[in-house]
Amino acid sequence: MTSKGKPSPRSAVKPLSDEQVAKLAQRHHLVDPTKEYPTGPRTPNDAEINAQNPKATARLLKGVSVVLSQRSKVYAWGLEHVPETGPFITAATHVTMYDVFVPMMSLFHLGRRPRFMAKAEMAHWPVIGKWFQIVGMQPVPRRSGKAKAIEAESINILTSGRPLTIWPEGTLTRDPQKWPMSMKSGVGYIALEASRRLGYQIPLYCSVTWGAASINQFWPWPRKNVVMCYDDRLDYADLLATQDSWGDEPPVELAQALADRVRARMEEVMAEIRGEEPPAEGYWDYRTMSRIPRPQISFHREGGETPFITATSGAAPDPTA
Repeated sequence: MTSKGKPSPRSAVKPLSDEQVAKLAQRHHLVDPTKEYPTGPRTPNDAEINAQNPKATARLLKGVSVVLSQRSKVYAWGLEHVPETGPFITAATHVTMYDVFVPMMSLFHLGRRPRFMAKAEMAHWPVIGKWFQIVGMQPVPRRSGKAKAIEAESINILTSGRPLTIWPEGTLTRDPQKWPMSMKSGVGYIALEASRRLGYQIPLYCSVTWGAASINQFWPWPRKNVVMCYDDRLDYADLLATQDSWGDEPPVELAQALADRVRARMEEVMAEIRGEEPPAEGYWDYRTMSRIPRPQISFHREGGETPFITATSGAAPDPTA
């Protein structure tokens, strides 16, 4: 870590070894998400595809797939969880900019066209910024005071039947060891309120990508391993149980509780991919730029069937989306 508390250079990050990828392959069915329909035949969502600039999207998808396959060896498991129809939320890690392209490319190759929240600056990048806008980017102007408007638009996307991809850390992780850091409560607010309006729990999946932090983008060869897990559906039905008493919007403590669950699950999955244990001191908090103790997360079952996760303690909620 640098003297100012900022993350160390990427060159200090250990590459994901072939041996670790082999261990993952023993436990999971790894596929190549740079290819079309990597999990096998599926029914593409033609309505979404045709509604989102199909020609430009196809060009961007091909370009991204070629670049990622040339610069890295990309593997994924869990993509069979992606629904063929209906709204769902993908909450993705944000270690590097690869964490934007890997899940986007993977979902597009499965015949879905999610809208995705991304920092507004990306819309102004040369050439590719225009493509981002064409293929469904929802610009997020940071520190603009427009959090509620952004959340409202995101909820409208979901209630209209479209999927949505979110990077709930809000920016690249500041954890010096590149673990998921504190989450904005917006992901919880969006999921809870959209679910209330639709009358059912919208599927929420954590997408965890690791390996790209060791890539030297000026000379990426030999190619490094990059692995993504598209995790099981994260259950939050218990947080919806009191929705009739919420008033105009979900309570901030419930929104933050769901965001905490997302972070905790991301950390667990990343630990499996990396073959490492996360720091015992706690997780990285963006507000204080330091490690703080993890909330106590406990698993329990309701009716002996459905597993839930409940945050029982931790830092004060962050209402900023």
